[in-house]
Amino acid sequence: MSISVFHPLTTSICPPDKFTYPFYYVPHPLTQMAAGLLQHYLGEQRAWAAELEQGKMFGVLVVRRGEEIGFLAAYSGLLNERCDHPYFVPPIYDSQHPDGIFKREEAAISAINRRISAMETDAGRALMIEQLAQLNEKHQQLICAYKVKMNEAKRLRDARRPIATEEERAAMVKESQFMKAELARMKRRMTSERESLQTPLSLVNKEIEQLKEERRRRSESLQQWLFRQFVVSNGRGEQCHLLDLFQQWSATLPPSGAGDCCAPRLLQYAYAHQYVPLCMGEFWWGRSPKGEVRHHLHFYPACRAKCLPILSFMLQGLDVDPNPLAFDDEGTLEVIEDNEWFCIVNKPAGMLSVRGKSERRSVETLLRERWGNTAVPLMVHRLDMDTSGLLIVAKSREILVALQQQFAERRVKKCYVALLSGVWQGAKEGVISLPLRPNPLDRPRQVVDMERGKEAVTKYRVRTVIDGRTLMELYPLTGRTHQLRLHCAHPDGLALPIVGDVLYGRPNKRLYLHAEEIAFLHPVTSEPMSFRCQSLISMV
Repeated sequence: MSISVFHPLTTSICPPDKFTYPFYYVPHPLTQMAAGLLQHYLGEQRAWAAELEQGKMFGVLVVRRGEEIGFLAAYSGLLNERCDHPYFVPPIYDSQHPDGIFKREEAAISAINRRISAMETDAGRALMIEQLAQLNEKHQQLICAYKVKMNEAKRLRDARRPIATEEERAAMVKESQFMKAELARMKRRMTSERESLQTPLSLVNKEIEQLKEERRRRSESLQQWLFRQFVVSNGRGEQCHLLDLFQQWSATLPPSGAGDCCAPRLLQYAYAHQYVPLCMGEFWWGRSPKGEVRHHLHFYPACRAKCLPILSFMLQGLDVDPNPLAFDDEGTLEVIEDNEWFCIVNKPAGMLSVRGKSERRSVETLLRERWGNTAVPLMVHRLDMDTSGLLIVAKSREILVALQQQFAERRVKKCYVALLSGVWQGAKEGVISLPLRPNPLDRPRQVVDMERGKEAVTKYRVRTVIDGRTLMELYPLTGRTHQLRLHCAHPDGLALPIVGDVLYGRPNKRLYLHAEEIAFLHPVTSEPMSFRCQSLISMV
């Protein structure tokens, strides 16, 4: 008996008025119900246990089929080397079919890879490379020894020349000319010797380079062909393949794996079968990937690098929830200090530090309105939009430079307070050192990378525990993007995401991260300055 990919939901829960905005959302109760049923199904699949433990993103799409409400399920990429498991919607294009064009061409490219590898590791080629290196070293030694001999002969000639006869001087010239000519003859003989080894080696290397060029050309052609097979639809009934879609979006080629994520698969199947999409969500199952932060069964937004262009097209024609980040918050900007040199403000969560592309309010625009033409706000540093707390704003270029130099020299002391989603069981205070770099396929998310990441160091100290959650003081010694958020959430850090961290934890009313205190030297008088604003406790 075949398993249907449409799974009915028996519930009195009312569907949402608008479809989920996939890049920032709180899962609707219907989404949570569907995800729970999928998670129960996954828990029963013992044959997949080992791979599921490694970690995989799954998604659910709640749909209406006629008068019936149910859900569709999908996973990103492959599961046990397959993309066509029952229970789940099929891929937009099945590139894994063994007799398909993609697999045949992929096999041909793999054969080229094996041939290149065999040629590069061939014992005969390795012997030629070694013999050539030894011959080069021998020739260098001979040339160096002969040049030493030439220099010694020149020294003796120079010593004899003042008392030499005309005949002796002529002999000296001939000796010098002979030795230079002999050096040239030595180099020609050595070149001929090397060529006897270089010629066959060059032929082999040339064939390897030709194979690499063929591999590159065929790989690029196959990739472009593949993305043309990924034809997606939208709510208006329009269609577009990924190659054109990404060219129109950013004039770039789609990244590897584009079109194989959960959300595009789910929507494409719903459109193809005339189902009405109601809401959706994606959750992680299994261990977190190395360097990233993924928590078992937590919901996550769709990735931006692969899915933003695709979903922006596919959602056209649907009534979608507005992006909550595109709307202004109701917080007010509190001015803590305002003098002739600088201003200290308490930025509310949800407000930008500087002007963005939208009309959303920012600290910069509000201070322009406050000051009029009397001073230009110059942001000395920034806070993430979701982070609240103290910011320094300079009133002149000279003050800006002086304060930023203190930041560069790590003389500015900052204390953040974060509410963590659990009770910290470790030492009451300590240091986290986890180097960070951006995730180019999922910006603005950062990842831990011990080899290529930039140094990121944070001191921490437990302040108190509130209702099973830890209020933690955080002292950043470096200033990397999302440093505090990732150091709190990562398994090698505190392993407790900040409450409300939609990127590394779970959504809440807000991100409970607050820049509570900042200390620095007055940029003119060098007097120690320290400012503090309301505690995060009052915001919980």
